Amino acid sequence: MYSEPDPATADRMRKAHVNAARTFRACVVGEGDSWGWRGRTLSRRVTTEDGERWLRLVSASADKAGGKLWEGPTQAELAMPASVPRPRLRASSTWTDAEDAYLAELYDVVTDTTITTDGPVLRSTPRLSGEWWLGLVIALDAVGEVPTTRVALRQEYLERAMPEHLGFTPSQDGVAWVAAHGDLHWANLTAPELHMLDWEGWGLAPAGYDAAMLHTYSLLVPDVAAAVRHHLSDQLDTPSGRFAELAVITQLLQTNSRGDNLDLAEPLRARLAILREAEDAALG
Repeated sequence: MYSEPDPATADRMRKAHVNAARTFRACVVGEGDSWGWRGRTLSRRVTTEDGERWLRLVSASADKAGGKLWEGPTQAELAMPASVPRPRLRASSTWTDAEDAYLAELYDVVTDTTITTDGPVLRSTPRLSGEWWLGLVIALDAVGEVPTTRVALRQEYLERAMPEHLGFTPSQDGVAWVAAHGDLHWANLTAPELHMLDWEGWGLAPAGYDAAMLHTYSLLVPDVAAAVRHHLSDQLDTPSGRFAELAVITQLLQTNSRGDNLDLAEPLRARLAILREAEDAALG
């Protein structure tokens, strides 16, 4: 969960959430607001005639609504197998109000909390059981087998951004592209029971991309980064996995250039040096 946005955005989103609740004949439970990045989403627990649900509201400017992110949760609900633990999507509704468009989604309630609550970067060691890790391995394997034409990470972006932010263009020999969650960080995973949240951006990415993202967001906590490498080694210790890790590092170095995730800058560069050495060794 991110911090509350500026007052104007917060007021607009709260009013829109009331409208969304009215659409589903739902009543908000309590006063807890769960905000997304820069107030783009607002979620609250609600009650309906079918019991408690989680009402998530997404907003975008009217000219940018629709498309991959808008359709992602519904398509994930239809495509993902039962072995992928996630809150089930029960209903959705869209509307446009003046310059803004909204998507309201009604989910099953997940009582487990997200592993981080202030953004995707891990800064302390969570208590995760062996069963949790095994569930994650099984889930990521299942996601990777889902057929799709959706795209989570664009090849054109990597061809442009990798040389700019890495200083070289990694080889794509042996790289496979498979379905991925596309935004698998610690704020989108729950514990002690595993649930994978926020399926907006799922689609094709280099095999190992989800594991690589989770590892990269763990770099400030070396023992957890080591645990990710251990449990997800089958996804990371491959040509695709190494390329996927370089892709994630590219994305986060780009955020550094914009002033975000600055505490990750040094460990990103250190990990990049290790991967660059492995890349050079593989090329002979």
